[in-house]
Amino acid sequence: MDNYLQLFIKETTLYNQLVLGSLLPENLWTPLPHAVQGWLRNYIAATILYFVSGFLLCFYIYHFKRNILLPKDAIPSRKAMGLQIYVAMKAMPWYCLLPTISEYMVENGWTRCFSRISDVGWFSYALNLGFYLILVEFGIYWMHRELHDIKPLYKYLHATHHIYNKQNTLSPFAGLAFHPVDGILQAVPHVIALFLVPTHFTTHIGLLFIEAIWTANIHDCVDGKIWPVMGAGYHTIHHTTYRHNYGHYTVWMDWMFGTLRDPLEDEETKKM
Repeated sequence: MDNYLQLFIKETTLYNQLVLGSLLPENLWTPLPHAVQGWLRNYIAATILYFVSGFLLCFYIYHFKRNILLPKDAIPSRKAMGLQIYVAMKAMPWYCLLPTISEYMVENGWTRCFSRISDVGWFSYALNLGFYLILVEFGIYWMHRELHDIKPLYKYLHATHHIYNKQNTLSPFAGLAFHPVDGILQAVPHVIALFLVPTHFTTHIGLLFIEAIWTANIHDCVDGKIWPVMGAGYHTIHHTTYRHNYGHYTVWMDWMFGTLRDPLEDEETKKM
C-alpha cells in the first residue's frame, strides 16, 4: 500500500515541478513542505486559468463578436468586471485549500482514488467516472439550492455572488466571485465523491480545474443551446429569478426536483 501511495506523491511532485519550477526560482519553493508546495501550485495555476479563460471569453464575446452574441446594453462595464475580479482574487487563496486537502487525503490513502487507469481497466474507469459525475451533479445541486433556501447561508455567504443579477452585471469573471466559504461548499461534492466512488486521481484534479472554465462559461450570458447542458442561458435565469436552475453541468437535477426553467420557453413567454 505504501508503495502504491507513493505514485500519488510522485504525481503531485511532478505537478509542483511543472508549475512552480517554470515560474519561480527553485530556492523559493523547494524548501517548502510538500502540502504547501501543492497549495502554492494550485493557487498559481487557478489564478492563471481564471484570467486566461476570463479574458479570452470577454475578448470573443465583447469585442470579436460585439453586438452579435449580446446586445450592447447587456455588456457589463469594466467597473463591474473589476469588482468581480477583486472578489474572486480575495477568495482564491481559500479556494485552493480544497484541492490541497483532497490531495493530502489521497496521498495518505484515505480515499478510493487509484493512480493508473490500467489498475481498473477502461470500462471500469468510464463507469466509475459516470457515477462520480452523477454524485457531483447531485451534490452541487443540493448545496447550491440550500445556499438559497437556508436564509442565513444566503445572507452571509451566497448573496455576495448574487449582487450580479442582470445581464449587464454578469461576465465570465463573475464565475469565481463568491464568498470563499460559499465557493468551497459548492466544490465539496467533488471531494466527498472520492470516498464513495473509485476515482482516477488525475481526472479528479482535472475536473476541479475545469470548474474554473465552466463557471466562467455559464456566467457569460451566451446560451449555447446544447441539451441537456446547463449553459449560460439557464444560469442567467438563475441569477434573475433566484429560484430556478440550480444545477451545474446538466438540467437533469432541476428537471427531477421541479426547479427547471427553460430559456427558450422563457423567451416565448416574454413575447406573449
